[in-house]
Amino acid sequence: MHHFEIRKLCFSDTLKTLPEHTTFGFKPEKMKESNLFIGVLSGTSMDGVDVGLVEFGASRPVLVASRMHPMPRKIRERLLAVCTQTGRDTVDELAELDALLGHLFADAVLALQEQTGLRAAAIRAIGSHGQTVRHRPHGANMPPDGGLASGGDPAGSDQARVPFTLQIADPNIIAERTGITTVADFRRRDMAAGGQGAPLTPGFHQAMFQSARVDRAVVNIGGIINVTILPAGGGRIIGFDTGPGNVLLDTWAETHLGTPMDTDGHWARQGRTHAPLLARFRADPYFSLPPPKTSGREYFNRDWLDSCIADVHPAPSPADVQRTLCDLDVTTLRDAILQWAPGCREVFLCGGGARNPLLREGIGAQLPGCRADTTACHGIDPDWVEAMAFAWLARQRLTGLPGNVPSVTGARHPVALGAVYPGPVSSRPEGAGIP
Repeated sequence: MHHFEIRKLCFSDTLKTLPEHTTFGFKPEKMKESNLFIGVLSGTSMDGVDVGLVEFGASRPVLVASRMHPMPRKIRERLLAVCTQTGRDTVDELAELDALLGHLFADAVLALQEQTGLRAAAIRAIGSHGQTVRHRPHGANMPPDGGLASGGDPAGSDQARVPFTLQIADPNIIAERTGITTVADFRRRDMAAGGQGAPLTPGFHQAMFQSARVDRAVVNIGGIINVTILPAGGGRIIGFDTGPGNVLLDTWAETHLGTPMDTDGHWARQGRTHAPLLARFRADPYFSLPPPKTSGREYFNRDWLDSCIADVHPAPSPADVQRTLCDLDVTTLRDAILQWAPGCREVFLCGGGARNPLLREGIGAQLPGCRADTTACHGIDPDWVEAMAFAWLARQRLTGLPGNVPSVTGARHPVALGAVYPGPVSSRPEGAGIP
């Protein structure tokens, strides 16, 4: 089922009635460049492609329209196999998935255009994150044994290797099919400059949420939880991945409930915190590493979870595991904020996990000195912060401005992120749909 929302203007009723070359009701000669950008990505959960249309005005960006385009089950299964190294991890498989996702991302953008009535000429550029299938940053900020002792990815044990990251969803296909200039491959330039290549959203968080009065933290609860610490008045920004978020919760729910997620944490509420298991989780060396640090499904995966469960006695029930995973999310986030932002007074939550009442309640209880709320209180839908961030990164690239925050990623200097794939503005290309 397609999820679609209009945020600012009813484009489907209004713009379809406008003359062919009219954009936002302004005559073309008065509009030198469009302020509309699209951000598109598929996250760790791989449940769909998020696409958001963002208008950058004189004051602050506005989410105009958004859509969650479903991920075909067979493609998701193949992606999961590649990401967890259980399937055909070959050049052929990666190359084919790259093309398939390019078509899927193009489909998502074209569907949003169709429902808003916007032509390609009205949109300045697409910022496409793609789908991460591998992320192995510099070994200085990974456990020295590559996670072997804690059930992590054995292939990551040789941390002397050259760091790399790989996102797929061919931007050539996106640009060609949509007719819109596409900016993609955001992470590798930061990594080339000595950074972790992640997280990349703190620059956008700073632009949107930094206060002159109070220290704030912006927390994205996606597959992995990342936090951006914004000191009042523009001090040094810190940002990093605190640990797993929805990735293990969803994996465990899919195994035991047969559903993609534990909706609103209902199942987790039926369980109890299993203290030995929580202690085992928290003993993982990743949590004690200083930033900059990043992680992903390569490390926090089903093998990691199973190895932790096997180490504790008595064995926890499935519901107890789910509850304890929620506690892991909450306590590792608490530790990160208390250690790196002891003066923090406001916490803004975004991402899919921000909708989980159990996680929200836990964060509020563990940080009693902070006001904890979603980014909605600041006028930004928590489901669409990341899509807006990649639209912003595309804009940064086209205006020649840096997109990374070196104090976050560890890069040697600021860099403009992403490669540009021009898309000649034309009518919708033929051959829609995934082949």
